[in-house]
Amino acid sequence: MKRALTQFLALIAMGALASVSCSNSTEPEGDSGDNGGTGAVTLAVEVVAGGFSNPIHLTAPANDPRLFVVEQSGRIRIIENGQVLVTPFLDITGRVQSGGERGLFSIAFHPQYHSNGFFYVSYTDDGGDSRIERYSVTGDPSVADPNSAELILSVPQPFGNHNGGQIAFGSDGMLYIGLGDGGDGGDPQGNGQNTNTLLGSLLRIDVDGGDPYAIPLDNPFRGAPGADEIWGYGLRNPWRFSFDREANQLYVADVGQNDWEEINVVSVVQPELNYGWNTMEGAHCFASDPCDSSGLVLPALEYGHSDGCSVTGGYVYRGTAIPDIQGHYFYSDYCYGFLRSFRFSGGSVSDQRQWSVGGLGNVLSFGEDAGGELYVLSRNGNVYRIVEAE
Repeated sequence: MKRALTQFLALIAMGALASVSCSNSTEPEGDSGDNGGTGAVTLAVEVVAGGFSNPIHLTAPANDPRLFVVEQSGRIRIIENGQVLVTPFLDITGRVQSGGERGLFSIAFHPQYHSNGFFYVSYTDDGGDSRIERYSVTGDPSVADPNSAELILSVPQPFGNHNGGQIAFGSDGMLYIGLGDGGDGGDPQGNGQNTNTLLGSLLRIDVDGGDPYAIPLDNPFRGAPGADEIWGYGLRNPWRFSFDREANQLYVADVGQNDWEEINVVSVVQPELNYGWNTMEGAHCFASDPCDSSGLVLPALEYGHSDGCSVTGGYVYRGTAIPDIQGHYFYSDYCYGFLRSFRFSGGSVSDQRQWSVGGLGNVLSFGEDAGGELYVLSRNGNVYRIVEAE
């Protein structure tokens, strides 16, 4: 079993790359791909700030120029006016089990954050289980109250990998939560195709409708067999997903097992989607061959392990600084550190590009600021902004 190539955040652990042959250089060297209307734009990256310890998520509240950077160990730092504030916005390192595929994974600001001060975090606790908690900001907008924690959801984890970690609010005001299949390799517990467990699923809950949450009326398993919280299932490790607010689409980058990395693109209003794991790995049979793929979501794009080891999903660019790349979805790979993008429309991928921006190191995550500009977060401790080359 090629576990060194396929268990994503385990690669974050120091020394985990010892058995992996990875390179930060990719081919071709120049910006390339089918044209598709992108034109002759050339991209670069600039360092916004450095010195972070495994920065694995970046976001910002609406209409807020600051950047909030999540560190795996349990801290959230603020970049303001190009400077990293000395005092963390939140420090819960004492509650977080960090290392390998565990840690503090992401932050999601409530849509009404500027009036209610609520934000949500996803992490693995000292017992190794997944927790979603709500916190509140203090009277100082740069400091949250670590004692304001309210448990929203706790999910037991049978193994130390595939814990997922992404949380985000959709345009519908619901909180979406990505959870992996519970770990080990090959989904030994069959969680991906089991709708009675929250593992291996994309969850959707209403944090404003109940205490601690309510089930949205249109969730597919509400009042039917299956876990009420599930919106979609059949996921191995959806480390990063994101919404394209303009096209009303959901992009789910699911980390592969032995051979294939995949990116799925679906309508945000389509429930009960089965992304196929572990019947399928990408667009290929996994558990048995032949297999029945009818009714399953097949990837919009996949690539093999000759080209990477662990997909790092990103965002569709909806900023204003680089008009030529509007509508491009950007992604990377932890081992190869490339920067690639494509457009998705009419049910198909077009205008695939590979951007020559220099070495990014091991790409842990992408980020988006309040204006829609995009950032790349690296294990080397840097936060990069994607810019147009001069």
